[in-house]
Amino acid sequence: MGLIYTVLAFVLALGPLIVLHELGHYLVARMCGVKVLRFSVGMGRVVWSRRFGKDQTEWAISALPLGGYVKMLDSRDPETAPKDESELHREFTRQSVWRRIAIVAAGPLANFLVAIGLMAVLFMHGVEEPSARLRAVPADSVAAQAGIRGGDTVVAVNGNPVQSWTELRWQIIHATVDKGDARLELQAQGGGTYSATIAAAAIARLDVEGDVMKELGLDLWRKPARIEKVLPGGAGERAGLLPGDQILRADGKVVDDGLAFTETMRASGGRPVQLEVERDGRPIPVTVEPERDANGRGVAKVMLSQPVEMVTVSSGPIDAVVKGVERTWETSVMTIKMIGRMITGEASWKNVTGPITIADYAGQTARVGLTTYLQFIAFISISLGVMNLLPIPVLDGGHLLYYSLEVLTGRPLPARVGEFAQRFGVGLLFMLMALAVFNDLVRLL
Repeated sequence: MGLIYTVLAFVLALGPLIVLHELGHYLVARMCGVKVLRFSVGMGRVVWSRRFGKDQTEWAISALPLGGYVKMLDSRDPETAPKDESELHREFTRQSVWRRIAIVAAGPLANFLVAIGLMAVLFMHGVEEPSARLRAVPADSVAAQAGIRGGDTVVAVNGNPVQSWTELRWQIIHATVDKGDARLELQAQGGGTYSATIAAAAIARLDVEGDVMKELGLDLWRKPARIEKVLPGGAGERAGLLPGDQILRADGKVVDDGLAFTETMRASGGRPVQLEVERDGRPIPVTVEPERDANGRGVAKVMLSQPVEMVTVSSGPIDAVVKGVERTWETSVMTIKMIGRMITGEASWKNVTGPITIADYAGQTARVGLTTYLQFIAFISISLGVMNLLPIPVLDGGHLLYYSLEVLTGRPLPARVGEFAQRFGVGLLFMLMALAVFNDLVRLL
């Protein structure tokens, strides 16, 4: 059932995005007066089709579910060439170069508009996320050296407002890719505001593929370690721990939060740990002998109360659309920068993912909830738009490159050059797909 759920989540995420991408091409082609012969969802052999409209456009479903296409009247292919002189004016290549650019660009543009719309809806609805409040920073960390204090809340990074942990992490990653300073504005726990700057030299040492927040010494603020449930038969029950107990100290050291308690138990390796807990307003000593798991780590078998402070990020309609545009633009720029870093060798090609990883993420986000799933779909829509705009022959970006050269030179690209570029593009796409599937299998295994 898990596999079926994942596949269904993948199809429901990617299928409509592909349809909307092709619908962008279709609608603008019709607006430009070009005759559309077929609108296909999927690639390869047509398994079902029906004809509609004045032009009797064939709406089809094809065998391979990944992808789709719009087939227009086009004299470059004998199969789609005009059969009647009265239709020559509706043939694709006879349109002005600007109309051809509009038709080709409409597909990626549709993906960006879908992403903006989804994000705007989410911002208007309100998204519950962990707050940008910081946990105590390690004394030897980059964050501590910059003057950042635990318990304080980040409200902006490099002038960009921050409401949640997700937005804070996003801005830090931006600074990492740009290799510039990260100037944080913080709201102090006791009142007032202050600034702290993480220098570009420290930012440049970060691995954008890793956990950049952890490398800087930044972590989510967590509530005190209060026990919500004691699992039957576990070490906690044998020690006499009760729901409502708050862990104050472990082996004489102050326990700041739930994560600190969990880390202390894991590090014990099964040896007895002397706890001091607060129960009904009184401190009580308790000795816990954690059980050892398969990895040799100690486990107390108690569940803690919700450890993370949550905030609801929401906006009015106009602000939500503006935020949707900004987030779509920032994600697109980030994707292009990452591709550039992979080309120059600054980032690993392991970041190239394929359908298996996308399907896995689709299943995971769908299980978390509708909001997270829609955020995932918006991200995939942006990725589709950006990838299709890459100047690779066969893709929309390759065609836009041809037409841009035509605008500059005043004449179309020679047919022989176009044919060679098409072969090169197909080969390059095949290699990228093979790499993506290989990376997917490595992650899976």
